[in-house]
Amino acid sequence: MAKVSRTAPILTVSVAAELAGMHAQTVRQYDRLGLVVAHRTRGGGRRYSLRDVDRLIEIQRMSQEDGVNLAGISAILKLQDQVDSLSSKNARLEKQLQQLQALAEYMRGELERVSRREARVFAANSSGDVTMADRLDLLRGVLRQGAAQGDGDDSSGELVLWNPRNVSVWRALWSHSQ
Repeated sequence: MAKVSRTAPILTVSVAAELAGMHAQTVRQYDRLGLVVAHRTRGGGRRYSLRDVDRLIEIQRMSQEDGVNLAGISAILKLQDQVDSLSSKNARLEKQLQQLQALAEYMRGELERVSRREARVFAANSSGDVTMADRLDLLRGVLRQGAAQGDGDDSSGELVLWNPRNVSVWRALWSHSQ
């Protein structure tokens, strides 16, 4: 069996009236007053949805059980429609906010990754060996450790330092006693 949407306008006036437990003329009057607005066919016939039938039942309950007049019912229904609209809008905005927060978190991570990458410092000695570290003091420590282990053939000499964030290139005289 096919499912029918509660908002699909498929019911005639007489069927909607019967489901709501009222006379078809009452349904037409509510339509004229704007309490339940029917969808129109090409020929001008009224069509109601199951949601419209629920609204007709609610109008009848407010009128008969609560003693609310039609003007009061109209005001109540308009306020309910506004609340429903604002609730839907709020739900959409909350979803957008969650998406934006997730995007912001992703961007923070990307910026941090790029920042860490750009903060690296490189050194090249005269033989072309390149050493990289996250900070200059770490680079010095790595170079000292390499010199202490005898990894390089230069115990002192010219050393070129550069940082991807800085365009400038530093030349420093490096001695292992530093």
